[in-house]
Amino acid sequence: MNSADLLTAPLASLTDLNITDPAFKADPFPFYGRLRAEAPVFPVTLKLRGRQRAWLVTRHADVLAVLKDDVHFVKNRHEAMSPEQLRRAPRLPPIFGALQRNLLSLDGADHDRLKRLVHQAFTPRRVEEMRGMTQSVTDALLDQAEHTGRMDLVADFALPVPLTIIGRILGVPEQDNSRFNRGMKAFVAVGGSPNPFLIPPLLSLMRYLRGLIRKRRGLPQDDLISALVQAQDSNDHLTDDEILAMVFLLLSAGHETTVNLIGSGVFELLRHPDQQARLRGDPGLIKSGVEELARYVVPAETATERYAVQDMTIAGTRIPRGELILAVIGSANRDSAVFENPDRLDVARQSNRHLSFGQGMHYCLGAPLARLEAQIAIGTLLRRAPNLRLAAPPTEVQWRRSFIVRGLEALPVTF
Repeated sequence: MNSADLLTAPLASLTDLNITDPAFKADPFPFYGRLRAEAPVFPVTLKLRGRQRAWLVTRHADVLAVLKDDVHFVKNRHEAMSPEQLRRAPRLPPIFGALQRNLLSLDGADHDRLKRLVHQAFTPRRVEEMRGMTQSVTDALLDQAEHTGRMDLVADFALPVPLTIIGRILGVPEQDNSRFNRGMKAFVAVGGSPNPFLIPPLLSLMRYLRGLIRKRRGLPQDDLISALVQAQDSNDHLTDDEILAMVFLLLSAGHETTVNLIGSGVFELLRHPDQQARLRGDPGLIKSGVEELARYVVPAETATERYAVQDMTIAGTRIPRGELILAVIGSANRDSAVFENPDRLDVARQSNRHLSFGQGMHYCLGAPLARLEAQIAIGTLLRRAPNLRLAAPPTEVQWRRSFIVRGLEALPVTF
């Protein structure tokens, strides 16, 4: 179904809309605008989740309310679903069971305990220490690209910047980089299209990280895994499984957000030459520019899953207990009730109340690092590549088939 049909077809005929389809991902915003006006809470079927029903919440006020309400909308579906609903719900293979106890899947006291311990390790100081390293990684990647005069901005730039930095933060030894990178590429791929062939490299990555955790328990160093191992509150500490789950959460939430923010952000700057020129001409706008790109390109199109703990009513629509709720950040970020000219990219936008990093108790732990990496990567690219151009028509750029995130498969550019 094309975008024009989404704006004219009866809404009742659109409940089977595939919101993970790349064609929809390319420009979902007009349809979200229709939902905000006509059906601010709308049911769709998630085909990547065994045809599970999900409720799209689209108005900024309602999205914000869902994100901040951890009493009625919970992350742990076992706290919300009936036994029958749990039997029908999609589930991870048992071999990945250790990854389920993380900050995005727990609520209440369990969540607070993990957050308290993790915050001891993931400090502002540790993030700020990455500034010089991020700059050197960015410059090295651009040095390589300048020799050829072209690159895939996703694979050759947006992906390796955060991948290299997260490896350094975790404490992955340089001689293990290739093994770590192979596992990470499989991990990123499985988020978009489940594939049994990706299970072996994922298991290899899990085994590698478990081994690294054991080494750091015996001989701590100045890295994040060592800090997680040493984090303690009274007699409480993180188990190996909890550290492993936390590491995978950092790899997925922080890494994915940054890749999509840099890749899709540069794509939009290339499509808006006036804003690109404004940002290039005034480097002091890089902070507001990155915030605006985060609002506009929405690296995570929806928040991660929430489940209703009881029958709930949002914007006049009843949502049954135990059902999946998707707070659509991509819609909230374009709500004219909050943003002036919401469909306009404005790198100098002030009082930017976007929700791209979430809100409430599940606010993105890696947001400061994502901001730092995007500011350095995009700012340096604009400074060093004044003749940056798309190497393919914008309509031929492919978007990833994905459930929550919104990002590009590739972005060919020339210098």
